[in-house]
Amino acid sequence: MLKQRVITALLLLSLLLLALLATTPWPFMVLTVVLIGAGAWEWGRLNGLNPLQAWLGGGLCVAACALAYQLGWVQSTPPQLWLVAGAMWVLLGAWMIQRGVSGWALWPRQVRWVAGLLLLALAWLALAQGHQRGVNFLLSVLVLVWAADVFAYFVGRALGGRCFAVKLAPAISPGKSWEGVLGGILGVFLVSWAWTAFDSHQPGASDSFYTLLWAKSAWVAVPALLFMSAMSVVGDLVESLVKRSAGMKDSSGLLPGHGGVLDRVDALLPTLPLAMMLVTWT
Repeated sequence: MLKQRVITALLLLSLLLLALLATTPWPFMVLTVVLIGAGAWEWGRLNGLNPLQAWLGGGLCVAACALAYQLGWVQSTPPQLWLVAGAMWVLLGAWMIQRGVSGWALWPRQVRWVAGLLLLALAWLALAQGHQRGVNFLLSVLVLVWAADVFAYFVGRALGGRCFAVKLAPAISPGKSWEGVLGGILGVFLVSWAWTAFDSHQPGASDSFYTLLWAKSAWVAVPALLFMSAMSVVGDLVESLVKRSAGMKDSSGLLPGHGGVLDRVDALLPTLPLAMMLVTWT
């Protein structure tokens, strides 16, 4: 299993880097829209749709991404759209976590399905527009989520349950601890400081997400990074909740050793559009 997991991770990372460093944006947009379409197919399965409907969902999500491109939103997205995406994630995420696994099934299936397709399409649009802003910017957002996840894992393994008597969300994801969340936040701030320091020695490079925030002030950067760290956890918990509601361990078997696409991008789904919302506001 470990060997399979490592091979899959290396292949995905290689494809991502090749697409990111291509001289035109098309390889990146095509790769990411395929992944988002696969995630939309998984979303249909997690919500009890039949195979034909699940495939239809994947096609609709890809079509929505293509429409956004045709409208020119990759180059310039209406700011109100990021506000809608942010509000959906904050309100929906809070409601789902508060109501728990049983609450999710109370929503009409078609409403759950359409809401998920919309959020997946918005995540792709944020990816594409982040890429337009520069590889440095997009990588800084991706690494924020990866750093939060890695630091949370190791701190949670080392200190989980030692400082706080209760788990983060035991009914949704029993392995997550408050110690891990705090470790993830610490990791995000360490990465942001290191990245900003590196950017300061690279004149002419595109701004990173961290540079844009810290350039405003600590009063902007600190709350924004705390918010982004928290929402990466929300994305993870929301996907875990939906899988538990569906009685599935993985969103699919598309990525050997890793489960499905949604298992790998769950924390990115809220943070990508929220990053675009924050930089648009600031």
